[in-house]
Amino acid sequence: MLIGIPPMLGPELLATLRAMGHGDEIALVDGNYPALTHARLLIRADGLPLIPLLDAILQVLPVDDFVPQALFRASVKGNAPLADQVHEEMEMVCTRRAPGRSLVALGGEPFYARVKNAHAIVATGEPRLYANIIIRKGVIYPGKEI
Repeated sequence: MLIGIPPMLGPELLATLRAMGHGDEIALVDGNYPALTHARLLIRADGLPLIPLLDAILQVLPVDDFVPQALFRASVKGNAPLADQVHEEMEMVCTRRAPGRSLVALGGEPFYARVKNAHAIVATGEPRLYANIIIRKGVIYPGKEI
């Protein structure tokens, strides 16, 4: 364990977050997502719920502010305007940890395509359907406290 690092972030996930460059994306997916099939790099987080893991990641990973959209979520049955309770919880975490950044809903195929191109996929144990989110890594500006 480390001081100031959420204990939920294991060594493999921390190494991946650190190795990612500006603009790389990481997807956190629910237990039903075909993560092994879609992943270029798969990190297992079996047994961990998505929302606390999202909160832990956003404590250490800067969200890209060079682009208008850097946070993306799955949609209910591929219908972007539809949202479930888990999406509202994602929105609350993103609002707290990445103020000023909006969480964009993507329909089924556009979401799957983006996940397949992600640097890594984190397969959680989240049981709720459509509990999938993509985060685009930003930068830490010179002179910012780290």
